[in-house]
This record gives sequence, C-alpha cells and structure tokens, in this order.
Amino acid sequence: MHQASSVPHIAPSQPELSTVQPASDPLDVALAPRVLSLGGVAGERLPSFTISTRLQGRSILHDTDLTPDEIGEVLETATRLKALRKAGKAHGYLAGKTLGMLFQHPSTRTRVSFEAGMAQLGGQAIFLGVDDLQMKRGETIADTAQVLSRYVDAIVARVAAHSDLEQLAEASSAPVYNGLTDRSHPMQALCDLLTLQERFGGLQGLKLAYLGDGNNMLHSLLLAGASMGINVAAATPTGHAPDPEVVNQAQWLAAASGATVTVTDDPFAAAEGADAVYTDVHVSMGQKDGAARAVALAPYKVTYKVMSAAKPDAVFMHCLPMHRDEEVEAVVADGPQSIIFDQAENRLHAHKAVLLQTLCTTPQGF
Repeated sequence: MHQASSVPHIAPSQPELSTVQPASDPLDVALAPRVLSLGGVAGERLPSFTISTRLQGRSILHDTDLTPDEIGEVLETATRLKALRKAGKAHGYLAGKTLGMLFQHPSTRTRVSFEAGMAQLGGQAIFLGVDDLQMKRGETIADTAQVLSRYVDAIVARVAAHSDLEQLAEASSAPVYNGLTDRSHPMQALCDLLTLQERFGGLQGLKLAYLGDGNNMLHSLLLAGASMGINVAAATPTGHAPDPEVVNQAQWLAAASGATVTVTDDPFAAAEGADAVYTDVHVSMGQKDGAARAVALAPYKVTYKVMSAAKPDAVFMHCLPMHRDEEVEAVVADGPQSIIFDQAENRLHAHKAVLLQTLCTTPQGF
C-alpha cells in the first residue's frame, strides 16, 4: 500500500507571447526591384517662362523671314534657355511635340543640336535620311510634306536645292525650318549672332569680315548681319562673289539698320578693323570643281597676318566642319582668338529658341 505524496501539484506555466512585426513587408521586398515611382507630386515643376507669340506656327526658310525685332526675341529666348540648361533646371515646355528631320546631306551640328534640343524641351525628334523615305522611289516632295505634317508638329530640312525646301513648306501644314540649302543657312546665322552678342555685349556697330567663297553661309551672314546693324565686309575672288540679288537686299537692310555692306576682292581690306573674321570651307558638299576652287580661294585663307589686320580683341569664327591649313591656319583655328566651339554650342540654344517660339501654343506656365 502506497502512501500519498505530500508534494503539491504545480501546473505548467503558460509562456508569455508577444506580437512579432517583420522588419519589412515581404510583398514590398518582392516588388521593390521592379517598381519605380515616376512623376506625380515628386516631379519637378517647370519654371515660369514668358515668350513672344509672334512666331507661333511660322516657317523659317529665309533669313528675311524674321524681322530685326523677331531676331532679337529669338536671341533673348536662346540666352534664357541657355541659362536654364547651365543651372540644371528642367525646361520641358514642348512635351508631346514631335520634330521631323528630313536630311539629304550628312550633318553633325544641325542634326544633333535639333535632336538634343527637342529632347531637352520635352519633345522628341525623328531623323529621316534619304534612304528612310519613299522620295528615293519617286514620291513627290509635296506628297511627302503632306504626310509628314500630319504626323509631326514641325519639320527641319537640310536639302540640296532651295526650291525643294520651298515646295516642302508650301505643301506642309506644319512649320518648316531651313537646316541648310544651296541658297542660305539661316539657323547657323542665328547662332552666330547669339555668339557675337555674348562676346561683345551687343551687335549694333560691330564689323564682321568674311573671307572665302560667296556661298550660302555668306548669304545668311550678309542678310542677318545687316538686319541687326552689323557692318559686313566680304572678300571673295572673281567668279566666287555672292549673289548680287542677296547683296542688294542686304544693302537695303543695312541702310535701315545704320550698317554697311561691302564686297571686295581684297582680304586685308575686309579684315581691317574687324571685330570678327569668319570663313567657311573652300569646297562645299556636292561641288565638283574642287581643284579649281581650292586654287582660286587659296589667297583668302585666314592667317595670323590677316587676323593682325583686325582689331586686337577680334575673334575668329567658322561654321564647321573645318579643314585646318586650307581655309584657316591651324594656329588661328586653335588659338586664343578662336570661338568656333562657342558657335557650335550656341547652335543648341538658338535652335531650341526657334522650336519653342514656333511650337509652344499652350498658355499654361508661360
């Protein structure tokens, strides 16, 4: 017989329970590598930017399509856009806009500055080379223009014949910009004006000397320079003078602005007292008389001696591409007076100003 134990029975104790929170939501962890929040309240607000509406929807085929006041507005807009870019501030005022780029010739500065400029303004550009369109198979310029202008908001065209550009613009319902023709290069002239204005603080009364072929670049410099009060002196050899009609038109513009336009065959006379000395390649794209041109234009090379005839603070300018020791001595092209890469940079800002003033139709934010 067993005697009952006197040790009391102790019930097992209950463990203390507490809620455990995971360090992070497993779903969030799983999705995090594939999820990125864009826009919304975190998006950067565009700064207020006021521009003139006078160029809305307009084409620029000729240098004379813009009045002096309108050129001044483009330069002022370009200066402000340049400042925004330098400050790293967003300026996508053309969001949703598309630029068509129709190019028959190769291009570095015109193509890249328009493409980059359109992207920086919030839009997009579509490059269309000669092999990308049905024009190569016989589709007319007019048909191409009508189709493209229903797809894009503007067209920049670099074509061989200026008459082709005019046909394109006539049939297009969208603005058309002259990216270079055999007649003129107004987009380059605008950037040159911007560069001179930055360098000298103004344009009125400056002297610009041009040495070389009386080509499309000289035509635009004559017209744009004379419009803005710049005294333009061109030195060209016999048989390579600028179009007399362009010279006559430039002289009328110069008379209105208080400037002068002269054409001579003496490079030192043109360069004397100049604030800027400008040249271009001696043989342009598509020209088949290269050897004869090289011989005729050799005396018009911009040399250190030529630059010595200009003012002590004169600058050297070139629209590029450049052939050192052909149209300009390398010591000048790469020397302290050269501002050729300032010109190249200003293609971006001048082109953006043209795009903004011709394409921006939404009043919000302006």
